[in-house]
Amino acid sequence: MSDQPKTANIVIIGGGAVGCGVAYSLAKAGVEDVLLLEKEPTLAAATSGQAAGLVGQVRNSVERTQLAMWSVQTFCELQADDTANPGWRQVGSLRVALNDERVREFEGMKAVADEARLETEFIDPAAAQGHWPLMDFSAAKAVLWCPSDGYLQPSDLTMAYVAHARKMGAEFLTSTPARSIRLEGGRVTGVETDAGVIDCKTVINAAGAHAFHVAKSVGLELPIVPVRHEFFVTVHADGLVPDLPVVRIPDASLYLRAETNALLCGGWEPEGLSTDPRSFALTAEPPAIDPDYEVLGWFAEQLAPHLPKVNDLGLRSVFRGWPTFTPDGRFIIEGDRLGIGAAADAGDLPTLGPQSGGEAGGAIAHAEDQHVQHRRPPLNWYQTVKLSPQPQLPLALGLAKTKPAVKSSSTQFMVEPMR
Repeated sequence: MSDQPKTANIVIIGGGAVGCGVAYSLAKAGVEDVLLLEKEPTLAAATSGQAAGLVGQVRNSVERTQLAMWSVQTFCELQADDTANPGWRQVGSLRVALNDERVREFEGMKAVADEARLETEFIDPAAAQGHWPLMDFSAAKAVLWCPSDGYLQPSDLTMAYVAHARKMGAEFLTSTPARSIRLEGGRVTGVETDAGVIDCKTVINAAGAHAFHVAKSVGLELPIVPVRHEFFVTVHADGLVPDLPVVRIPDASLYLRAETNALLCGGWEPEGLSTDPRSFALTAEPPAIDPDYEVLGWFAEQLAPHLPKVNDLGLRSVFRGWPTFTPDGRFIIEGDRLGIGAAADAGDLPTLGPQSGGEAGGAIAHAEDQHVQHRRPPLNWYQTVKLSPQPQLPLALGLAKTKPAVKSSSTQFMVEPMR
């Protein structure tokens, strides 16, 4: 590519919501000479474009909750721009518990939210139905309401990041696949593309399902597994309007929201399909995903007791992708050991994937020791976990996992159903 620069301060590999969110956060933090590379002709061309766009802040630690709150604040700011915004709808969320164990879990999360000063409250089934008139909450043991949650359009979010980051000096190159990362003396010196080498000091690996292959070029074997995820959107129906809250029913492994005047519903399979990242190359694509109507039908069956109308709605479209997961379901932010920041798209994609771009970006901007305006995300939001004979990986943020077991180096891990 003739306009490929020869040097950059930071090169980001991957143009999804995470990579573009990191570029935006770095640019906003005052970091200069940020360059993002995307192998596809367009940005948000892979998993980000297949995400449901749910945004939730209720987490099980204060640090993670505060980081999510910081991300929501970013979305509110972006939404104020009429020319480039993420389609952010702050409609609130209902988290539904169907058994006593889940109630206790929610009580703990409510205590964390209180400490983080995130507004939440337990509401009764009648109040919950007031928020979602078509739903039946009679089986609910508890309902946790968070009025500042919501949802957005992942592709719009990505392009909003890009528009604002460009204004602050960041560059984006599409149709530019990164082939490898160059090292000298254990430090990053550049990124090789088909058009030559870009000299740089730092690389941020946000390559999604190909993050494994990018890391492999410097001798790291990231413990990540692409896991199939699907959701469906129904035809339009009376009573489904855009300002309905997001609903999560963890005991049924389900989430749902309105999509204009239709229903969007997805979940996590008890025995989800995964693919070994070693089975395809950096230059190849992950296996194609055909809609699994048996699984989608199972989602509808799980939802029917709580939303009987789902049985009467025709299917309009199916979205599916390969979000990547770590053994504990958290993100990988690789620090200074090799001079590489690895922000793999490795969260619970439908609820955290697009949201995670802002969160990971804020954390990495912090690592650059820059001020992110006057809202700096917490410093101690991650923890270091040793997974294998590989370098220690600071891991943070995540929820669900699936199976089968996949080996990474000498470490075998199993992804479990969402809690």
